[in-house]
Amino acid sequence: MTNIAAPAQKQLDAYNSRNLDEFMECYSETCFVEDGAGNVLMENKEAMRKRYELLFAESPDLHCRLVSRIVLESYVLDEERVTGSRGSKEERHVVAVYKIENGLITHVRFLY
Repeated sequence: MTNIAAPAQKQLDAYNSRNLDEFMECYSETCFVEDGAGNVLMENKEAMRKRYELLFAESPDLHCRLVSRIVLESYVLDEERVTGSRGSKEERHVVAVYKIENGLITHVRFLY
């Protein structure tokens, strides 16, 4: 049996070390990212790479702390606390819902 949460954990570790290549390895070419209302934030892996490259460059203290994780079939729901985004001192409370297919994240919905 495959560890369905493995890509979510790997991308979290890469996010916290701001390792863009390892982070992007976790996503399918056609992945897309939405907000809680279903508005598309990024439509593919290339758009994600550009956005996260800038975020990582502008956020030397960026850190995401995993509060809790639920795995349900092909979904991983992570409750997270994010700090250091673009120099912000505020902590953001986020729930990320990852759809995992064939060992890659194909869809993300952020609730915040």
